[in-house]
Amino acid sequence: MVIALLGLVAWYLGWQRARSFAPAGGVMNRMPALPSQHASFLMLCTIVPALLVAAAWPSVSSRLVMRSVMMLPAAKNLPASPMDRDSVLSEAAGLADGSIEGAFNPLSYELAKPIAEVSHFYTLTGAVLLVALALVGFAIGYFRLKPSFKARQKVEGVVMLCLMLASLVALITTFGIVASLIFETGRFFTHVSVTEFLFSTHWSPASDVVASENNGFGAVPLFWGTIFIGAIIAMIVAIPIGVMAAIYLTQYAPRSLRAWLKPALEILAGIPTVVYGYFAALTLAPVVRNWALALGMADAPSESALAAGLVMGVMIIPLISSMSDDSIAAVPSAMRDGALALGSTKSETIRKVLIPAALPGIVGGVLLAVSRAIGETMIVVMAAGMAANMTINPFQSVTTVTTQIVQLLTGDQEFDSAKTLSAFALGLVLFIVTFILNVIAIMVVKRYREAYE
Repeated sequence: MVIALLGLVAWYLGWQRARSFAPAGGVMNRMPALPSQHASFLMLCTIVPALLVAAAWPSVSSRLVMRSVMMLPAAKNLPASPMDRDSVLSEAAGLADGSIEGAFNPLSYELAKPIAEVSHFYTLTGAVLLVALALVGFAIGYFRLKPSFKARQKVEGVVMLCLMLASLVALITTFGIVASLIFETGRFFTHVSVTEFLFSTHWSPASDVVASENNGFGAVPLFWGTIFIGAIIAMIVAIPIGVMAAIYLTQYAPRSLRAWLKPALEILAGIPTVVYGYFAALTLAPVVRNWALALGMADAPSESALAAGLVMGVMIIPLISSMSDDSIAAVPSAMRDGALALGSTKSETIRKVLIPAALPGIVGGVLLAVSRAIGETMIVVMAAGMAANMTINPFQSVTTVTTQIVQLLTGDQEFDSAKTLSAFALGLVLFIVTFILNVIAIMVVKRYREAYE
């Protein structure tokens, strides 16, 4: 609130000062910057130093507080173990700021009051420093405002810097994810061989790894379950329905009906995946089990690949339909009109002209849908089960890479064990596969757009 108030005051004073630069006739367009740009420059000079202090001071003050507390006589009674000492100091800090009401160690009560006093002192110090730097920045910016000052370039430079930093967020995040996956996967492969992980068919990871033996880290059943559910069953459902829905919406549906059907179809994309999972587990899975019993499968499980794949296919129908819709609509109307003029029926035009012409875009949408499907977690966890089976029977329970990652990283697990580290190896493989699919899809769609734009 203080920073915002100082910024508003600085903007107003800068605007007033810039207005005084106007020539006698009151014409401002001969100046290199408008009054609002002068005002924005002065506001930035005021709030940027204050924002930097506000961002950095909490971490600096916490260290200063702990250093001051460690110099107190009562701090000599702290435990020698760093973990125990940090626990006591954490409890004392919680008592000081009111986040906790009681502590286990009596020494925490003794240190709580000094911590509160020192924290209050450094909080006031930070506030004074914030205001002081804001005033210094205001003074420097205020005296730089002149009729010839190019405030517009300065403000636009700051805006460009902010836009560049915003555009780097995704790149830095992706780099951090990849770096962490590679590092932890490297640690995993110091315990388990790459050949066992990529080519063995037995998945039953153990915490204790024995060298030169099969320790149950064969991920082939997980890869097969992921492909079976996400790339086979789900695609058998999603591709025909999605493409046919796009054909109907673009070629047959009246404009008034399309205005209702297309948003209704895309509502499926906004439903949370956990809702799909509940539907698959509570509604569809019993139906699929009854189908299996009717077909003579006596030991049919309540969880199956077919239940998860059917619901996952319904979930990604909007993605395929939307991409196919855009691809078909982008085909030049001259191609359709030429086919109709030569005597082709509407269905023949669609089958022999529109679909082949729009096929690159449709394929790109399918590849994006596959990468979306193989990364799905909640539906598989709730409807497909946890059994790592190598089977082509859709009524059997299977598991996927994402399901095992959830299982390995939840609960009370040893983070340094090979069992837990295997989740990062699975995540790296899944990341590489989805990255390749996305790159191929983007290349296909880009080539298609270049052909018809």
